[in-house]
Amino acid sequence: MAVRQLSDTVINKIAAGEVIERPASVIKELVENAVDAGATRIEVVTAAGGKSLMRITDNGSGMTQEDLSLAVQRHCTSKLPEDDLMLIKTMGFRGEALPSIGSVAKLEISTRHQSEPHGWKIEVNGGKNSEVTPAALNQGTRVEVKDLFFSVPARLKFLKTDRAEAMAITEVVKRVALANPGIRFSLAGPDRRAVEYPACQGENAHLARIGQILGADFTKNALEIDAEREGVHLYGFAGLPTFHRANAQHQFFFVNGRPVRDKLLLGALRAGYSDVLARDRHPVVVLNIDLDPHHVDVNVHPAKADVRFRDGQLVRGLLVGALRHAFLASGHRASSANTQSAVDAIRPMGGGAGTASMRSHSGASTYRPPRENFAPRDYTWQQSDFRPAEPASGPAADVMPAEAAGTQSSFFSVENGGNTQVAPGLQEEQARFDAVTQPSADARANEHELPVDREAFPLGAPRAQLHETYIISQTKDGLVIVDQHAAHERLVYERLKADLAKDAVARQLLLIPEIVELPEDEVSLLEERAPELEEVGLVLERFGPGAIAVRETPAMLKRLNIKALVKDLADDFAEWEASSRLREKLDLVAATMACHGSVRAGRRMRPEEMDALLREMEVTPKSGQCNHGRPTWIELKLSDIERLFGRS
Repeated sequence: MAVRQLSDTVINKIAAGEVIERPASVIKELVENAVDAGATRIEVVTAAGGKSLMRITDNGSGMTQEDLSLAVQRHCTSKLPEDDLMLIKTMGFRGEALPSIGSVAKLEISTRHQSEPHGWKIEVNGGKNSEVTPAALNQGTRVEVKDLFFSVPARLKFLKTDRAEAMAITEVVKRVALANPGIRFSLAGPDRRAVEYPACQGENAHLARIGQILGADFTKNALEIDAEREGVHLYGFAGLPTFHRANAQHQFFFVNGRPVRDKLLLGALRAGYSDVLARDRHPVVVLNIDLDPHHVDVNVHPAKADVRFRDGQLVRGLLVGALRHAFLASGHRASSANTQSAVDAIRPMGGGAGTASMRSHSGASTYRPPRENFAPRDYTWQQSDFRPAEPASGPAADVMPAEAAGTQSSFFSVENGGNTQVAPGLQEEQARFDAVTQPSADARANEHELPVDREAFPLGAPRAQLHETYIISQTKDGLVIVDQHAAHERLVYERLKADLAKDAVARQLLLIPEIVELPEDEVSLLEERAPELEEVGLVLERFGPGAIAVRETPAMLKRLNIKALVKDLADDFAEWEASSRLREKLDLVAATMACHGSVRAGRRMRPEEMDALLREMEVTPKSGQCNHGRPTWIELKLSDIERLFGRS
C-alpha cells in the first residue's frame, strides 16, 4: 500500500484521541484556556455528564476576529512567543485543543476583545469551520461544545454513566480552582447540584480556597509546608498523619500552577508519611512546587498530567524533608476529627424494641417510638430514649406523688411477690450492668500526690487508668484519653531511631539465652542477617537445626517478647529482597522492635508512670500517632461533655 498524506480531518481526529479522552478532558482544556486569558470569573455548565452539552464562559481578555479564525487551526497558539518549549509559563501551549474538540463535536466559540466594537463567533462542526460572523457579547469568551463524539460514535461506548462523567468534571474544576484561588468558579447544570467557589483574596487566600473545596476539617488538621532549596520552592498544606482517607483522591500537586499526578511526587509523599500513616490509608495534601520552567519538562504527556524534573532527586528530597520537618514541629498534635468521632460514638443512636415502654409517675405506660432520622450534632438529653417519661395529662402531671418522691425504682422496676424485677423492655439494658462484676477503672492516681500544675500541661494530669489500657487525664478545659501501648510504642520507636542515628544502641546481655524454634529456611535467613541485626542491638546465633539463640537485646526494651519479635523479623526479612541491606530498613526493624518492647495493653501503671508517659509524649515528635498511624490520644473538651448532658 502506497504512503499518502492524511487529511486534516483525520489528523484532528487522531489528535483528539490523545487529548480528548472524555468530557472532563474538554473541560480541562477550555478552563485552562480561560485561566491563561486572565479571567477572574469562570462559569461551567454541563448536561448529561458533558456528553450533550458543555459551556464555559469567562471574562478574560477575549480574541480579535483574526485570532479567532486562527484559534481553530492546528498548532496555532499565542502562548509560545519565542518558540521555546522549555519556557512555558501558561497552562496550554500546543494549539491542539480547539481543533481536536471541533473534529469530534459541534463547537461554537463566541469572543470579544476589548479593542473590538462587538464580539465574533465561529462554528466548527465535525472538523468543518464556518465563517467568522459578528456576535453580541461582553468582553471575554464563551465556548459551547455539543454532542461530543458524534462524528466517532464508537468512542461513546467507552464513556461511563452521566453521573460518573459529571463527577470527573467536578474533579477537574476542583484542581484548577485550588491552583487559582483568586478566580471565582461556578459549576451548574441539570446533571448536578450547583457548586460555586467564590474568589479568595488576601494573605490566607490559598487556605480559604482549600477550605471551600476540602472542608473545614482539613484546614483544622493541616500543617503548613514552606521550604526552598536550590531554586525549588515547595509550599502548601499537608494533613496530620491521623487525618487520612481511604483513597488517594484528596492528594493535589501543582507544578508552576499546573495540576499534575506525577509518580515521583506520589512516591515522595508515601516516603514522607512512611512511619506515621496507618496501613491502607492515604494522606490529604495540597502542595505547590514553583521552579524555573527550564528545570521541568511539561511536554511529556498528551494531557500534560505528568512532568519530568531535571533534578528529580532534589524535588523528592525537598518534599520528604519538608514533610518530616513539619511532623517533628507538630509534636504530640493529633487530628481533631478523632474528638468528633468519639463524641458521636458516645451519643446513643436511638432506641430499639427494648425501650418501648417506661413507667410514668401516674403509673401509666408511655410509648416512645424509635427515632429513625437521628442528628448526632443536635443531640441533647431531652431527646434520649432513656430519659424519665413525661407525666400523663391531668393533676398527676403537676405534682409528683408522695410515694414516688422517696424512690425512683418505680420508674424502672416492678414489685412481684417482694422481689424486684426489671420492668418489661429493660432486661437487655440491665443485663449489661449485671455483667460488670469488677470495676474497670483504676482510681489510685489520687493516692500519689502530683504537682498541682499538671492540668496546665497540654496532656493534663493523670486521674485514672481504664481497663488497664487507657489513661484518663484532666486538663483545664476537658479530659484526654491516651492509649498507653500506642503512645509508649511511639516513644520507644523515636528513642531507637535516635540511638541508631548515633550508632549507639546499648545492649543488654541475657542471663539465660532465649531459644526460638523456627523453620530451617527462616533460621538461615536470620543467621545471614545476624551481623546487621547486631547493629540495632539484637545479638543472635544459630542453635542447632531449626532454632535460634538470642543472647543480647536492646537495653531500652523492657519486658520484651523475644520469641514474637524474632518471628516477626523473620517474616519481614522474607518479604524484602535478598540484596537489600538492613541499614536501608532500619526504621522498619526499629518499628517492629518498639511494638514488642513497649508497655502492653493490660498492664496496670502507677500514677507516676502515667504522668511520666504524658510528659514524655509532650516533648516527643510525632507522638500524636503510633508507628502504625493510629492516634495515641483524643481530647474531649468540657463543652463536648456538657453538650452530651444537655448542660450547654
